[in-house]
Amino acid sequence: MRVEQFSSAVLDWYDSHGRHDLPWQQGITPYRVWVSEIMLQQTQVSTVLNYFDRFMASLPTVEALAAAPEDEVLHLWTGLGYYTRARNLQKTAKIVVAEYGGEFPRDVEKLTDLPGIGLSTAGAIASLSMGLRAPILDGNVKRVLARFTAQEGYPGEPKVAKQLWANAERFTPHDRVNAYTQAMMDLGATLCTRSKPSCLLCPLEKGCEAHMLGLETRYPIPKPRKAVPQKRTLMPMLANSEGAILLYRRPSTGLWGGLWSLPELDDLDDLQHLASQHSLELGSQQALPSLVHTFSHFQLAIEPWLVQVQEAGHHVAEADWLWYNLATPPRLGLAAPVKTLLERAAAVLNAGESS
Repeated sequence: MRVEQFSSAVLDWYDSHGRHDLPWQQGITPYRVWVSEIMLQQTQVSTVLNYFDRFMASLPTVEALAAAPEDEVLHLWTGLGYYTRARNLQKTAKIVVAEYGGEFPRDVEKLTDLPGIGLSTAGAIASLSMGLRAPILDGNVKRVLARFTAQEGYPGEPKVAKQLWANAERFTPHDRVNAYTQAMMDLGATLCTRSKPSCLLCPLEKGCEAHMLGLETRYPIPKPRKAVPQKRTLMPMLANSEGAILLYRRPSTGLWGGLWSLPELDDLDDLQHLASQHSLELGSQQALPSLVHTFSHFQLAIEPWLVQVQEAGHHVAEADWLWYNLATPPRLGLAAPVKTLLERAAAVLNAGESS
């Protein structure tokens, strides 16, 4: 299959079978495309749909995002994970407003200079919203190209990535680049899927080397597996007489950076020291069902405890601590498992009040 046949086949398929009604495809702007691309990193389209609509309703422009409180941005991101994406999103918004007058640069290299924008994301912004010829290599496109060329080697290896980028460049047409970019993403998301590709419906079937070999699911070559380590922590939920839970803001860098979280202890013996820090008197203590949260590089086994406390003073010890009202929760960025645990605590406390 010649290069021009490749793009023609993909575009013909897209015109009839591609996705044309995704929310970020309506009223296309660089801002909307950029936000959607950042959300879609490591996240399924079905999950992103509601988050994108809520985000746009609250922060419809790059200026609005740049001016928003960080807590509002993190609140809108809560549940999507990989929170560095949200912080970089706002950093980039501030740069675009301050240095580019609110207009995204029409240049892939300049786009990649912005926080959180890699080469593939820059290519998507440039091609989808500006009509510039710029190849992309997101997970879906990588899978299509790796299978079409039967690319050996793990795509995370530099030499393999270089070859895939060369093929992405080679196959990207000079016309209808925005439609082609969306078509390649759609092809990988709907037909050339990870475990059950629909090869008989694929417009590239006749030229696909992996299909001709009968080894579609062998490609792309997976990353060599390593054992996932597990860490353990105890998270006490200190509940005051009004049913509010004590939270603290994590440092801006590192795990769950900038999000509000529960304190973490090595064991229950450390609880008294935590209470003393905030002039609290400990009351009843109740173990709740444990929770395991999986990160990209380890699993965190959380042992939650609901602890009733009485306030001996009027204030928490430091500015980065607050009482989180479960009945009327403030708009804060919460780590996903912490949000789950707070919901469990609310259910237990409400059940106690009604009994």
